[in-house]
Amino acid sequence: MSIPSFVDRVVVHVSGGDGGNGCASVHREKFKPLGGPDGGNGGRGGDVVLVVDPAETSLLDYHRRPHRSAGNGRAGQGGNRGGADGGDLVLSVPDGTVVTTIDGRVLVDLVGSGTRFVVAAGGRGGLGNAALASPRRKAPGFALLGEPGERLDIVLELKNVADVGLVGFPNAGKSSLVAAMSAARPKIADYPFTTLVPNLGVVEAGTTRFVMADVPGLIPGASAGRGLGHLFLRHVERCAVLVHVVDCATPELGRDPLSDIEALELELAAYGGLAERPRLVVLAKVDVPEARELAELVRPEIEARGLPVQLVSAATHEGLRELGFALAGAVAAVREAAPAPERTRLVLRPPAVDDSGFSVVREGERFRVRGPKPERWVAQTDFSNDEAVGYLADRLARLGVEAALIEQGATPGCEVVIGAENDAVVFDWEPTLTAGAELLHGPRGSDVRLEDGRDRSRGRH
Repeated sequence: MSIPSFVDRVVVHVSGGDGGNGCASVHREKFKPLGGPDGGNGGRGGDVVLVVDPAETSLLDYHRRPHRSAGNGRAGQGGNRGGADGGDLVLSVPDGTVVTTIDGRVLVDLVGSGTRFVVAAGGRGGLGNAALASPRRKAPGFALLGEPGERLDIVLELKNVADVGLVGFPNAGKSSLVAAMSAARPKIADYPFTTLVPNLGVVEAGTTRFVMADVPGLIPGASAGRGLGHLFLRHVERCAVLVHVVDCATPELGRDPLSDIEALELELAAYGGLAERPRLVVLAKVDVPEARELAELVRPEIEARGLPVQLVSAATHEGLRELGFALAGAVAAVREAAPAPERTRLVLRPPAVDDSGFSVVREGERFRVRGPKPERWVAQTDFSNDEAVGYLADRLARLGVEAALIEQGATPGCEVVIGAENDAVVFDWEPTLTAGAELLHGPRGSDVRLEDGRDRSRGRH
């Protein structure tokens, strides 16, 4: 099985670290057997962070190891000792990497050295019983569990950041042009699809410096999946100027510079999003006498279509200086016309005044509660501890979940689901027995809602 040497699109499974569990502990020392709760908090889980590294040129490492996880937080301990935080996982990606979800939603476009993005946040650590103590709950016998870190599948897609993109048929001379005009040394040979990966070269013309990208050869039907070019068309999306490199010395029957240009234009149009990009035509290999004669013959017709034409030879370097200055002028014009980058703004979106932070939806005979707080609290609860379950019920009641369930028609014993379909907690709702034990004032074992709560709920319907 062959392993590719260049990968520009890969699916990665990332997981933020889980938060550490809080500790339920009671301070003990001589003459103080019950000195109060002293359980420490759990440490937070590490984040998965993407960082642009100019030294990276491929996503090959993620093709080999697609599963990446940050460190988990450590559990808290007695003596008010908090757990250690999990280590962040920093993943280096090439400049020009676009991060999307599996369904195509763009999360971030990473351009510029050092740009960072937290793609999967770590979970918060659970509170220990020392932090949960209050005047009403002086010695909690439970602690909160750590929150799980974010887990998601992302698509990393590399779109090289280049100013000039060279497009053309296989063996048109694109790689030779990059090698002749820059310090890049791509593989060059006389057989189809010599270029298997995009090659980048830095070119200087006067005071202008620009990056030139050699995109693997296109053939008719490439935009629909034929050949190799369709795999790399994404690399011309960021190019300011496109250059049609046309082989004037090709021995193939049925091909000529005009038909090659028309075929390239059709493929770029089919790919989409490149119609307004400035273009320039390079008639290559004019060191061959027949090729020069053909280039001089078709040049007027190409220029009549509004496309500037340059005759070059990578072998003798003829026309390369003129081509460099022509491309530098086109790149400079695009850069000047580009709008100045806006300052990064912090956008504050406060919740609506009537936003309770959760929702209750009736699904047949059961009720589903959705919202960041209820779902997070459920994840933090140790359901093997009755006191912890009571604490969850108190929190939900304070948030207004119980009242919302009553408004939706829920009755004791109804099935209530908290969370998404694939990760939910299901329980039978008993509002008067599980919630409010420490919030409502009354004799132990009693609940004031037994006396007047039902009357109030009946009055609403």
